[in-house]
Amino acid sequence: MTWDSMQLYTVSELNEAIQSLLDSDQRFLSVCVKGELSNYKVYPSGHHYFTLKDQESSLRCVMFRSHASRLHFRPENGLQVSAVGRVQVFLRDGCYQLYCTDLIPDGVGDLQLAFEQLKNRLYQEGLFELAAKKSLPIFPERIVLITSPVGAAVQDMIRILRTRWPLANIMVYPVQVQGKEAPSEISEAISKVNEWRCADCIITGRGGGSLEDLWAFNEECVARAIYASQIPVISAVGHEPDVTISDFVADQRASTPSNAAEIAVPDQRKIREQIDALTARLCHAENRLLQQKKLKLEHYQTSTVLHEISYYTDLRRMEIDRLSDLLNGSVQKILSERYSALSSVSASLNAMNPLNVLSRGYLFAENDQHTVLRSVLQVTDEEHINLQFADGRARCVVEDREVREFGK
Repeated sequence: MTWDSMQLYTVSELNEAIQSLLDSDQRFLSVCVKGELSNYKVYPSGHHYFTLKDQESSLRCVMFRSHASRLHFRPENGLQVSAVGRVQVFLRDGCYQLYCTDLIPDGVGDLQLAFEQLKNRLYQEGLFELAAKKSLPIFPERIVLITSPVGAAVQDMIRILRTRWPLANIMVYPVQVQGKEAPSEISEAISKVNEWRCADCIITGRGGGSLEDLWAFNEECVARAIYASQIPVISAVGHEPDVTISDFVADQRASTPSNAAEIAVPDQRKIREQIDALTARLCHAENRLLQQKKLKLEHYQTSTVLHEISYYTDLRRMEIDRLSDLLNGSVQKILSERYSALSSVSASLNAMNPLNVLSRGYLFAENDQHTVLRSVLQVTDEEHINLQFADGRARCVVEDREVREFGK
């Protein structure tokens, strides 16, 4: 083949030709490719870009926002998936890539994978902690059922609630419990009931169904609304084997809607039985107390006190006389001890009285400044001094002085 016989293409023309070939081959219009996710990125536009790879090759892929918004799980690097889509050429770069319309995780369904991913994430955030659970009221006055207003589930709950505890006021907040709008309606209803403070307890749930039917209670917005509720929430979704994210977040999980109604309120029959039992115990205790009082009264009726008042008063007078003697004896003893002590002190004070010394012929002298003169050297000739006797004093004039040594 010569150069003249070859068809000449521009780059764009060649890319378009290859694209035309792919479009004309039915095999590439809808393919399913199995591989491992890598380089997964979500751009602000909402489009998802990633690579599918196996041990030998890789394939560029893109999933537009309209298709990515329908994914139930969160794609992650390393996840084995089957990608469904169409093979096309990106004309600008001349590269072919898979335009995905769906991703199916290997081993488990996309819903189950989404369930496990959200469960693990909320667990890590602490939304399942027992410390965050609120206690249910013992005797609720207002109960709000956030569920579908039609169907057997809501009727069963109302019937059981009215039978067990007719004192409670039951209100139904109608929401969709299945479908695209269900999660937003359920979460908004929980928020509104909290805002209005119109309930002591909330029950939210629905009857049984498939995983897809119950999926509204696996949505993150519903889980966060339950966690944020200041009013205790009972999750009542499906049957006993069914488990949803709401069950983990709620303050109490019920196996069925009927079981939720049983958990929410006490049984009036049991309350009546308890009241009857307490009443019987009270009556028994009252009768026993009355019997004791009766026996005590009979004892008093036969006692001497009631029949011979004078005997009782005489006994008391004798006791008063005895106590009076004891008191008088104690007072006399105390007074005697105090008198003896006073006499002893008086004698000691009298022995030290200087007037007693003067009565024996002694006297003392003092000058006009009332200074006691203890030595002849303290006076001068012609000085006036005062002499103190036992019965008075005399004023004298010093005419002469004689000094002598003490003891001579």
